[in-house]
Amino acid sequence: MFRLEKVLQNDDSVYIYFTQIIKTIGIIISYYIFSILEKNSIYELTKTEIFFNSKYFDFSIILSIFYIIISLFFITGKTYKYNFISYLKDDIAVIAISNLLIFTLYFVFNKSFEIEQGFLYSILFLAINLFIGKKIFNMIYDYMINNDIIHKNIMLVGSLEDVKFFLRKKKEKINVFKCCILDDFSNFNEREIRNEIRIPVFKKNEDIRSILEYHELGQIWILETDNSKTESLISNIIKFSVDILIVNLNETNNLNSEQLLYEKFEFKKYEISRFHGLNFFIKIILDKIFSIIFLIIASPILLVASIFIFIEDGFPILFTQDRTGWDGRRFKIFKLRTLKKGKFDKTVQVTFEDKRKLNCGTLIRQLSIDELPQLFNVLVGDMSIVGPRPHMVEHDIKYSSLFKNFLKRHKCSPGLTGWAQVNGLRGATPNPENMRKRMEHDLWYLNNWTIILDLYIIMKTFYIIFKYKGD
Repeated sequence: MFRLEKVLQNDDSVYIYFTQIIKTIGIIISYYIFSILEKNSIYELTKTEIFFNSKYFDFSIILSIFYIIISLFFITGKTYKYNFISYLKDDIAVIAISNLLIFTLYFVFNKSFEIEQGFLYSILFLAINLFIGKKIFNMIYDYMINNDIIHKNIMLVGSLEDVKFFLRKKKEKINVFKCCILDDFSNFNEREIRNEIRIPVFKKNEDIRSILEYHELGQIWILETDNSKTESLISNIIKFSVDILIVNLNETNNLNSEQLLYEKFEFKKYEISRFHGLNFFIKIILDKIFSIIFLIIASPILLVASIFIFIEDGFPILFTQDRTGWDGRRFKIFKLRTLKKGKFDKTVQVTFEDKRKLNCGTLIRQLSIDELPQLFNVLVGDMSIVGPRPHMVEHDIKYSSLFKNFLKRHKCSPGLTGWAQVNGLRGATPNPENMRKRMEHDLWYLNNWTIILDLYIIMKTFYIIFKYKGD
């Protein structure tokens, strides 16, 4: 529902921000508890005035402010670390620096503060609580990995020897290697290959689109050595929607690099979706908020439209259809039924004077009322308010053979509205040229996406619905 696997697909920054914010609150809570228990019993914990009147109140507020500022703005690492060193670096060191800054402020402003035994115990109490917090956050991160909430489905691409070498290395649980493509598959016996590599193996000329969809892949890792044909490997997969990383299998000694896999292999991001991290998490939250608001506002319209459909042609009111979503994964899209019941080719796009339409269907489609049930798709996470419009699977297959970059449209969640739609490209696409223009607008959106752009598209959509009527 919240697509956490996509939020954390390329870095753990959102989870790191979350842990630091919770630990900041934990600092105040720690001093609240300590200030009371220092001279009182556990039964006095509800007496907040003890904390407010203690010397620890001002100190804890200032300490928490310095802690969150230093943590969020000066810690550059975007990979969540489990180890004790990260606790010393990200918590103890930051607390120490914050204390130095506080005492500097106290000195500058002539504010007295006695460093006595109680204060030292309070620092120790805080350090213990931060350590417990670190263990809890490690457990939460492990839980998300073990329950497939944030795992990464990956396809490896390279030679047989490179793939075998890489799979022998110690793996991180978050990375799930679903399959691989061997550049030199034809040089070996197929049975021998499948005995040596315990994941599905494919040739480089197989239907990659179907492989990506079936295995629900989110990333492709190209394994590179001095002898690798990296460019030829990339050319075979660049037209697809998943993120592409190039992994250098020559082990490095640069252990301080953030661009390391398994603390051994340097990698570079060849083509990465913009939809990850904090901004994408904000987009998800806005999607949930807007979808609930719009559903409440649109409920009378949906009710009236449903009554008209029922009176004219009975049940069903809604219909569902397979559409292509992020990374080529299929989902069921919801729409109000605007066509008559009967047997006809449902892959044929509806036109303005289409005889299959209900009498009430024309107005419903012109005002895009038939699309309103897709707010439920947004609510459950299959779609977004803004994004490339999802096409029928058959159309994706057809146009991907005509346009090389067509499948790149699936680098984010499909949308209820999009950049193409607010630029007049609504409704049916009667010829390839119309689809090419829509694709180009969608790709521009993917390459330039921001939260501000989404808000602009949402506002402009209300105007466009009446200016460019659908079919």
